[in-house]
Amino acid sequence: MTSRRYVVITLVIFVSIIIDHITKFFAKQYLRNSPPQIYFNDFFRFQYAENTGAMLGLGSTLPETTRFWIFTVAVGILLLALLIYLYRGMGHLTSLQSLGLSLIAGGGLSNFVDRLINKGRVVDFMNMGIGDTLRTGIFNVADMLIMLGMAIVLVFGIGKPHKKQNEHLTNESHPTGGMYGKD
Repeated sequence: MTSRRYVVITLVIFVSIIIDHITKFFAKQYLRNSPPQIYFNDFFRFQYAENTGAMLGLGSTLPETTRFWIFTVAVGILLLALLIYLYRGMGHLTSLQSLGLSLIAGGGLSNFVDRLINKGRVVDFMNMGIGDTLRTGIFNVADMLIMLGMAIVLVFGIGKPHKKQNEHLTNESHPTGGMYGKD
């Protein structure tokens, strides 16, 4: 089970990186130096941007050295810590928790690699909203994977232990027959 989960986690991470970088390649080829491509009555736009900050451009106005330390060094350390937690703790995580963390790691690593390749910039190219006033920031596939992973982790609880850890706490094994007595 553990070796199979190791393979699945690794596949999710690598497939996430590959898909994100393929889409960024096409964004560079077809969207850079082009006006936004508008679809579904302007609900969805393909619009090329290079982001020097975090999600939604957060921190993009910081000095270049500060951005390097935050978005390259600190994020690299956090991603390494996440990978260690994910691979060492996989026996304590449910399959959905592992999937959520794998998506976060895959998206995070993909943007990290993009930032290394593109001198501190991440390619973004999608935007959703209504008109010009109610719109998301410009984002990429890695951002979507991170958000999906975070939603999975939040819904299925990263703090909840795996079922195997709690098997000794079932009603049958508890000396008093469980919290509410015997049925």
